[in-house]
Amino acid sequence: MFWLNNLNTKLINFIIKKYLTFDKKNPFISVSAILAFFGVGIGVMVLIIAMAIMNGTAKEFEKKLFTMNYPLSIYPKVTGMVNEELLQQLELKFPEMKFSPYLTSQVMIQSDNSMSGGVIFGVDKERESSINSIYAESVKDIDKFGKYDLIVGQGIKDELYLYNNQKVTLYFTTINPSGFSLMPKMKRFTFSGDFKSGLTAYDKAYMYTSINSLRTILKKKDTYYDGIHIFSNDPFKDKKLIEKELPSYGVGVIGWWQQNGNFFAAMEMEKKALFIVLMLIILIASLNIISSLLMTVMSRRKEIALLLSLGASQKEVKHIFLRLGLIIGYAGIIFGILFGFCGMYLLENFNIISLPADVYGTSKLPLELDMIDLFSIILGSMVIVFLSSYYPAKKATQIDVLDVLRNE
Repeated sequence: MFWLNNLNTKLINFIIKKYLTFDKKNPFISVSAILAFFGVGIGVMVLIIAMAIMNGTAKEFEKKLFTMNYPLSIYPKVTGMVNEELLQQLELKFPEMKFSPYLTSQVMIQSDNSMSGGVIFGVDKERESSINSIYAESVKDIDKFGKYDLIVGQGIKDELYLYNNQKVTLYFTTINPSGFSLMPKMKRFTFSGDFKSGLTAYDKAYMYTSINSLRTILKKKDTYYDGIHIFSNDPFKDKKLIEKELPSYGVGVIGWWQQNGNFFAAMEMEKKALFIVLMLIILIASLNIISSLLMTVMSRRKEIALLLSLGASQKEVKHIFLRLGLIIGYAGIIFGILFGFCGMYLLENFNIISLPADVYGTSKLPLELDMIDLFSIILGSMVIVFLSSYYPAKKATQIDVLDVLRNE
């Protein structure tokens, strides 16, 4: 910073102020500077809003998948290894976590002449409600959840036109010999309610009933489970802790992110690609800074030559045009940040854009801007603006003073 102390700041500030005023003799220079200002600002604004939408969408899907897939799930590698003994052991070892054992089966559900397929889970009402907010919401008004009561996704309800207390027939994939033929197991259930997760794939496939009903129908042992769903505030850390407590073989634990890894990897790749593409808007806008400064240098060659001949240093001339470009570019960045947040506020509080809820899981445009993304946008924009300003500033110092004064 020593060389900055030797600069004539009053001279630099005076000339910068003069060059920033609208040039009536060369209006294209001022217009180009204005376009550079708005180009950088609009680029930053679009980047902020786009990153907020990408993050918000990812968080919204993550929240719903987190609930329906559960933070952690224990599954058997060998039949019979997930049992009551293991459940009690984990509950004793990890009292801060919540556990919900379950039985599951593929089923066909029939109502009158309509049929649909899906997956049914047999769960304990109290345990499942403590870890699954969507399930808890669907059963909160049911005082007594009977053994053969049934909760289905809204997609199944709409497809079969179900109504409360309606009797429906479930056909289980497990089959029993009957005479000379094989007959699927079937059982009448009472439709007691429905849930809406916001994710069509689950709403059209998932069903819940009591764990005792599936245990009776599938003839499972009283201590046997198909798996255990776990709620954890820090599943990444707790997964490793649980793995240490599980038997050395026959049982595994899986996190929600492993079940949907490809989906979130694709979203992350789209986010990075979008960031790079939109950053090109700022890069293109910065070309206006280069052209504006170069035109300024060319139109002010005589003034620059006089400054150099009267004792101004090359560093001072370079600093003049560098700061001129930085003022235009950084002012555009500030403009973009302010209008970016204003745009986010409008999109969050006014129904400007309405999404189809059956596709995206929400009708409101989800917005959430990470500080890392904001920092990356600002840093990337500042670097582009600096590089765009540096070249014309350096070019201004390469003027041949004698040649300019002799000919102009």
